[in-house]
Amino acid sequence: MAVDDDEDVAVTSVENSQSGVVASEETPSESGITGRSVTGPDTETQEQTYEKATLQMSEDAISLQKELSAIKVVAPDISVPADTDFNKEEFPESYRENSSNEKLALSYADNFRRQYVHLYGDRKALLLNPVNECGIEKFVCTTVRPTQLPYKELFNWDGAAEFVADYLNFVSLDPPHDLPSRLLSPTTVLERQKGNCFEYSTLLCSLLIAAGYDCYVVSGYATRETCMMDETRDLCPLLKKSDMAVAKAESPQNKKYAVKPPKDLSSKFIKKMENRKLKELEDGDQKKVEEDEARQLEREKPPPDPLYGLRVHSWVLVLSGKREVPESFFIEPFTGFAHPVDSGSYLGIESVWNHQNYWVNMQDCSQGVTQLQYDLGDCTLWEYMFPSNEKPILEVPEVDHQFEDEEEEEEVEKHLDVPPSWVKQIELSLKNFQMRCPMGKKTKIYKRAKLEKFAHYLMKDGLVTRLSMYQDAEMCILTQVKEFFAHRKDKLIERHHNHINGWVTEYYIPGRSCHLKEHEYKASAPGIENDRTMIFFNEARVDGLVKRVETPLSMTEYFIDRPDFLHYRHVEFGRREKKFGPAESAIPRPIEKMVERFHRNHDKNANDDVAECMFIITEERIQLIYHKEDDKISASTQEFIKPPNANEKGAYILWHSDTHTTYQVDPKNYEKKKVILYEMLVDLIQMEDRCKERVRESEQEVQRILSDRTREEINSDLTISVYDTERNEKAKQRRKELEEEEIQERLRRQVMELDYLAPFLAQIGDPDKIARGQAFRLKEDCLADLKHRLIDKANLIQARFEKETQELQKKQSWYQQHQISMQKDDEDEYLNYCSEAMFRIHILELRLNRHKEMAPQKYMELEQRIRNDPRLSEYF
Repeated sequence: MAVDDDEDVAVTSVENSQSGVVASEETPSESGITGRSVTGPDTETQEQTYEKATLQMSEDAISLQKELSAIKVVAPDISVPADTDFNKEEFPESYRENSSNEKLALSYADNFRRQYVHLYGDRKALLLNPVNECGIEKFVCTTVRPTQLPYKELFNWDGAAEFVADYLNFVSLDPPHDLPSRLLSPTTVLERQKGNCFEYSTLLCSLLIAAGYDCYVVSGYATRETCMMDETRDLCPLLKKSDMAVAKAESPQNKKYAVKPPKDLSSKFIKKMENRKLKELEDGDQKKVEEDEARQLEREKPPPDPLYGLRVHSWVLVLSGKREVPESFFIEPFTGFAHPVDSGSYLGIESVWNHQNYWVNMQDCSQGVTQLQYDLGDCTLWEYMFPSNEKPILEVPEVDHQFEDEEEEEEVEKHLDVPPSWVKQIELSLKNFQMRCPMGKKTKIYKRAKLEKFAHYLMKDGLVTRLSMYQDAEMCILTQVKEFFAHRKDKLIERHHNHINGWVTEYYIPGRSCHLKEHEYKASAPGIENDRTMIFFNEARVDGLVKRVETPLSMTEYFIDRPDFLHYRHVEFGRREKKFGPAESAIPRPIEKMVERFHRNHDKNANDDVAECMFIITEERIQLIYHKEDDKISASTQEFIKPPNANEKGAYILWHSDTHTTYQVDPKNYEKKKVILYEMLVDLIQMEDRCKERVRESEQEVQRILSDRTREEINSDLTISVYDTERNEKAKQRRKELEEEEIQERLRRQVMELDYLAPFLAQIGDPDKIARGQAFRLKEDCLADLKHRLIDKANLIQARFEKETQELQKKQSWYQQHQISMQKDDEDEYLNYCSEAMFRIHILELRLNRHKEMAPQKYMELEQRIRNDPRLSEYF
């Protein structure tokens, strides 16, 4: 075959800084001939050689050179278009033109505006027909595009409001006291991920209407903090939720059946005097606290706003009725929080609208929005634009004349309806929805707190939220940091770090090997044999362990629902003796004392049911305390002194009468026989050995948990669903490997096909003897095929050049849109991308120029090769 079928020819450029020579690696050409291009001291010699070769070109080679010279490429310009410019050709026709119904609606709205200005000249103008991204006037009601996105988080108002607030970056109105002259469509706002308050509200209203809510875009006035999204004087919502959870947990539960408490025999007068003193102290402390809070609020009070009551703002109104909404409320689109309809953050309303109608407020707003009523069907409160009002309206009593009813019906049929929305359907990919924030991260500042949000899988450790709390208003003294995680293999979901006392608390979900639920430790001493508290999922553990508290010299464990009724174990350790040899951590701590406590076993008598067993190792004593009987105020006890050879394996334990002491509450009970006491001593010695084994196992478990936590924090592996094809790197890598193997196999087969005349001989039946006419036809077909492939290769390089150029321009446009929220690392990444893209574009341009120079030579070399071929040489 005359030409190589592979279109993906890789050319690698190598720069030699010492010699100043740039060489291109050899690439197999279509005719099997290797071309080499070198720029260096002998450039003039190569140019002279090329000129001589050009003079000897045939007419076909010259025509090929002319066709290749017609292919030209132009390097792109790095300059980025202004943020306010849009390419009109990228938008559908509905964005660039108005239909007949839209033009009629615009004229209707203009007539309404003239009447409104004539009647209420002292009121601010209405936002009726701002221009869109293509500079075309559009009626605001048609900008609302109800769309239900396929994500369950957006089906409720709180999820949709939180998504809009997190996904977009706000742009303040300029000037703040005027309505915007341009209103972008919700689709463009989602693509740009930023917008003003009206664009926020339009997008949120479009999502909520599709979800079944009765909501409206509100145009009015608000405070400076609301318009500028200043939350530095507000409490963080995560702190509000935690306070509500604590209050709910602390609320007492009223029990219908409860045991009456014993009669109080203390002096009521003394108690009254003590309560009076305590109340006086509490009142003094409370007064001091209130004074401090008042002074602090006075210091944090914002300065007076010169534009108070004039700042234009937009938010969303949700009326009661649909979706079981009990009361009407406002939604602030910048924050995603709900506000009551009498909120002090909003100072007045000019108009409201949705996708069906436009209403103008006719009520007095001198007292803000506290006295406003939202019965949109009342013409005395709200003046609507289109007569097709879905709200029940107050009507004048009908006249009992049949012809007048017919005229009214005919008149109603002639009323104009709001035309359908000109905005294309709102679409949001799963990848963009999961990003949630511009660039995947967003930071909000609250009162003495900073909230950082991250997209899932953006951070390597699975961090999705970080809340930093400070002691001072200037946010200089850090007090506590709360981190929330997701998709971690170690099941960690939350971590609290208290910088005041140095304690770190970690929370886990079920699924760990040791069933750890909470882990609290000192940040300065995270290693073993230090202060820590571990809480476990006792339902999943065989031993029923629910809590373990450890200090450098003690360990306490709590159990639930054990068959042996054990619920408490306390161990006291001694200090290690300093010796030469292995490290101290390799030597277990000496045990000095062990205490085990048991619940009441009602199958036994109280005098036979052990309540507490104490092993005093240092004194070689064992003490037993039994449960109290219901009619007794003290419990029976027993004490054993271990024989000297008790710790020897296989030793015969001797019994002495002075090694046992008994205190019997009921003297009527007979003393136990010596045989029984001896058996009890043997059992207690075995019980002590088992207790030591459990303690050592607990120490090993703690050490294993800490080593696992150290390894998990270093790796921070995240779980990825098998259905997540984008993030499943193993499956993606396997697909790439298979594709590369297929490409390599195809290249191998092509390299083996060395006979360039084979496909053309197969077309004529592969004869043993080639005739003269067949020889000339073979030559023409082979050269024509090479010429076609050389031109295709040049077009392929040009297409790749244009593709790189378009991607660079898209990246530049993306940079312009997200420049406001970019950090230094993201900007450096963008600059590196532009540098690499320009390098690739330059390489493609060099490849195309080199191909243009080498193509005529390859054509002539193939022609000479055909002439010299032994099968065809006799005819040429």
